[in-house]
Amino acid sequence: MRKILLVLLSLLTFANAQQPPRPVRKPDASLAKITDEPGLPRVLLIGDSISMGYTLPVRDLLKGKANLHRIQANAGSTKDGIEKLGAWLGAGKWDVIHFNWGLHDLKHWKDAKLDNAGPVVSTLDEYEKNLRELVKRLKATGAKLIWATTTPVPAGSGGRIANDELKYNEAAARVMKDEGIPTDDLHALCQPKLAEWQRPQNVHFTSEGSAGLAAKVAADIEAALKK
Repeated sequence: MRKILLVLLSLLTFANAQQPPRPVRKPDASLAKITDEPGLPRVLLIGDSISMGYTLPVRDLLKGKANLHRIQANAGSTKDGIEKLGAWLGAGKWDVIHFNWGLHDLKHWKDAKLDNAGPVVSTLDEYEKNLRELVKRLKATGAKLIWATTTPVPAGSGGRIANDELKYNEAAARVMKDEGIPTDDLHALCQPKLAEWQRPQNVHFTSEGSAGLAAKVAADIEAALKK
C-alpha cells in the first residue's frame, strides 16, 4: 500500500512539473500611482473599468495642465463607494473630481458571477440613496465635481439588461440637479458611435471608443479648472 501511495505521489509530482506556469497578470497601467508635477491642479477620476479605459488618454490630454490621478481600483457599485470612498479620497486636496457609478449597480449577480437570473446589486432606490450620500461626502472635499452618466448597456451583455442604464441615469440626474452638479453626458456622446466604439454584446469599449470618451472627459475637466 505504501509503495502504491509513493508511486501515485511521484506521478502527481511529475504531472505538476509538466504544467506550464500560469502567466502573472500585470496590473492595469491605468491604476498606477503617479507623482504630482508641482504647481499643477490635482484631479481625481472615480469610476469602473470604463473609466480605466479612458484614464491614460485623459492624462495625456491634460499633460502640463493638471495632475490626473484615479482611484487605484475599479470603483464597482455605489455600495463599494460608500465603503471605500474615504480611502480613495485620501488626505490630499482635490481641485476637480470626475465620478461615476452605475454599471455595477444595475448588474444582476448570483453565486459570485454575472447572471440574469440573479438580483441587481443595487435597486434604483438604493442607488439613488447611495449617490446622495456619496455626493454629500464628495462635496465636503471642496473640489469641483463632475458627474459622468453611465454608458450604454447593449443587448446580449450577460448579467445586464439592455437599456437599464437609462433608469439609473434618470435617478442620478435627480441627484445631480438637486445638488447643482454638472453632468458629463458620456451616454449621449456614445449613442451615435456605438457600432465603432463599443465591443459587440459588451459594455466595454474599443481603444477608439476609450479615446473618444477621453476627449470629452478631458475637455470637461479643463473647463472646470478654468472656472
